[in-house]
Amino acid sequence: MPHNKKGTMMKRMAAVIMGNGEVKAIEQEMPELLDNEVMIKVHASLISPGTEMGGVKALRETPDEDKDRKLDPFGYANAGEIIEVKGDCKELKVGMRVAAMGGGKASHANYANVPVNLVVPIPDSVTCEQATYACLAATALQGVRRTIPQLGEYGAVLGAGIVGNLAGQFYQLSGANVILWEGMDNRIEMAKQCGLKDFANFKTQDTVEVTKEFAAPYGLDFGMMAFGGNATETFASLKDCMKVSADGHEMGRVILIGGCKVEIGGGAYSGNLDILASSRTGAGYHDPEYEVGKDYPAAFVQFTTQRNLKEIIRLLDAGRLLVDPMTTHRMALADVGKAADLLVDHPDAAMGIILQMSH
Repeated sequence: MPHNKKGTMMKRMAAVIMGNGEVKAIEQEMPELLDNEVMIKVHASLISPGTEMGGVKALRETPDEDKDRKLDPFGYANAGEIIEVKGDCKELKVGMRVAAMGGGKASHANYANVPVNLVVPIPDSVTCEQATYACLAATALQGVRRTIPQLGEYGAVLGAGIVGNLAGQFYQLSGANVILWEGMDNRIEMAKQCGLKDFANFKTQDTVEVTKEFAAPYGLDFGMMAFGGNATETFASLKDCMKVSADGHEMGRVILIGGCKVEIGGGAYSGNLDILASSRTGAGYHDPEYEVGKDYPAAFVQFTTQRNLKEIIRLLDAGRLLVDPMTTHRMALADVGKAADLLVDHPDAAMGIILQMSH
């Protein structure tokens, strides 16, 4: 186990989920630093309002039998300064500012040990708060890459949460024309501040009518579903907006990136749509050998998780990818329970919550 300078066991503060869905910060022993890992003195972490909070909501609706059981750890996106390295950590050195990701690794904690291929350096122009968005941005980028957007195509992103907002920005950077479907006014406003221009408010507008007008006379070439819950009816609405061949079949690509569930019919029901799922952040994430430094052949595996992370940092550095408007709150790690409650109970008032660390 790691020790501090006095020779005693090193402690850290880390967020955990209890069996009843309560989230709290507790003191715990610092995990052992393994080969090809870096120890990060974390300055900021980002709560994912989608995947992370989905688990919290599920426990609150159906608590674990052992309600006091700690489901540890919590969080997978942070940024800070490297204070120790072990083994072959490639370009990573003590003193570097870095972005880090990984479930069970880049936790909501004031110190974290993260494998080398899930860590990337950040330049002085990128703040730690901005860098915490790298993980969710890599998730969005993976979905955009699977879409294969073309310059001049028309697409829709359904859901303007963090992943949907970032995907919309990536589609625009690819040269595609994109419209976002969203019902929360605050998320539409955040997306506008991030440079997105076209929206269909499903609470006040006919999304099919608005989208058909947006994509006229062609129809949508692609659509991304970036939200959770039952989405069968929403899929039918999206299908009505896709481009149609002369023989009456819908065509184009539909990407399922959120946690939504869709009942899809075969044959004529789905026309000639290409229906794809997109998962995680790029090749390598959850491959233990890759995470600790084994690279895939670049000629055959073009966009690994680390390459996606580096591209995101490059875009943040260039000011071409905007994340600051999505940060709605900054809270201390000790207040992580309040942050979780806010995201569960008031999604119309909160989205990107940054946890700030004390040491």
